[in-house]
Order: sequence, then C-alpha cells, then structure tokens
Amino acid sequence: RPVVALESTIITHGMPYPDNGAMAANVEKIISDNGAVPATIAVVAGRIKIGLSDGERESLAMTGDAMKLSRADLGFAVAEARTGGTTVAATMIAAHMAGIKVFATGGIGGVHKGAEKSFDISADLDELARTPVIVVSAGAKAILDIEKTLEMLETRGVPVVGHGCETMPAFWSRHSPFRAPLTLQGPEDIAHFYRTRQALGLGGGILIANPVPEDQEIPASEMDGYIQAAQRAAASLGVTGKAVTPFLLSKILELTGGRSLKTNIALVENNARLAARIAKAL
Repeated sequence: RPVVALESTIITHGMPYPDNGAMAANVEKIISDNGAVPATIAVVAGRIKIGLSDGERESLAMTGDAMKLSRADLGFAVAEARTGGTTVAATMIAAHMAGIKVFATGGIGGVHKGAEKSFDISADLDELARTPVIVVSAGAKAILDIEKTLEMLETRGVPVVGHGCETMPAFWSRHSPFRAPLTLQGPEDIAHFYRTRQALGLGGGILIANPVPEDQEIPASEMDGYIQAAQRAAASLGVTGKAVTPFLLSKILELTGGRSLKTNIALVENNARLAARIAKAL
C-alpha cells in the first residue's frame, strides 16, 4: 500500500501542547483521506516505532523531556531506552529501514545564518544525499540561510524540485529570492523522476519544495522582521546547537501573535496531501 512517513520532532519540539497533538492527528487523517497510510515515526522507550497508535501519539505530544533525535543520537536513544522525536534525518533513516519511500514534513534543517563562524549545519542535508527517500517540505525553514542551504544540497548532489513553482518557497512564505533548481508539476512527474534516479543507480533522496497555500502564507517581507528579532534574542541569550531551531520557532510564534503556528500547520497539511498523492503514484 502507499505509505507516507511523518516525523515527530514537530510534535516534541516544534509546537506547544495541545496544538501539536491535534496537528499530528489531523495530518494523519489527511493522508488517510487521500488514499495512503500514515506512519508517524518516533522512538518510544528505546523502540523505533513506524506508525503510532492514537494513545502513543498523544502521549508523545505531552512528553516534556523527549530527546531531539538525528543520526548521531538515534542509536543512543535505542540503546538507553529513551523516548525522542525524530528529525528529518532520523525519520528518513527509519523510513528507509521500513521500505517507505515518501516522507512529509514542514521544513528541512539546513545551513544556519552565521554558519561560517558557528559551523551550525543540519545533518538533514547529508541524510538527503545518502538516503533514498522523497522528502516533501515547504523548503528549508526560513530562519536558515536558504542560499547556502541550496548551495550545499547542490554540492551533495541532492535534486531540489519546486512543485509547480520556479521560485523556492521559504516555509511560512510562498517566495524567496532564490530560484528552484528544478521544477515538476505533479505527483506522477515526481514519482517518475524518483524511479528514473533509482534505475540509474543514483543514490540519495529528493527534496520537494511545496509552497504553502496562498491564503495561509505570511509574506516574506513581513516575516523577515520577526526572524531577525528572534535571532537577536537567541544571540543575546547564548542559545546554540540543537536548541536554536526550537527557540527561534517559539520566539517567532510569540512575535506573530500565533499566526506563524497557523501557517506552520497549514503547510504541513499541504505537504501531507502532496506526499500521499506521490506515494499513490509510486
């Protein structure tokens, strides 16, 4: 059957409770309604779970001390019987273990602004180069350096495909100043491209950049001010490493009076619909 993987750091670290639990349940329903099987991935008490029950998903949404798991920590959480939300990288690994080819998320991690000094670059980019999963996103999170993220993906041989758009979306916004390297119009085209890459023996995944619906976006010109204010706050408090993204998302939620959360939920739902259609096409 067509299956769509879903990550769980958006539940554990991306949104406050109870919005996170409601969002996760609704995204699973959207995938089911579009003819595919949702598989939310997480580590629960040391077990990699490919698909959560309603009770497990709600329990995860309420967990206050869940780890944020990428490739580096996934084995640790299993070895130490810990509970954690899987990032894009860890979700791709677990999905591939289970033979799942399509994964829907909000936005991928990437190169943080100031990375030339901090070297803060998400493991998501290396995972995309390594693991053959289609990742449907609204582009890189807008708090990142999108230009450097695109450069790094190109260096690693990762195809970045704009779904029906020639401009890269910027998470909460439909447009960024940067062109999408490739463009495809529909789920059947994306599935055909994936199969062609597999037949040619080209390893690694594909990043699909799917713009948020127009009536749900916050324009980039408006978001820039919120993002800069949040980054100044992070710098003044000395926030570093894995704590940066959750801090910035929380601060932006506060600065936008909750609008960023509504847009975040809308773009995840939009990505889930497209991912279900790609899974069916495959």
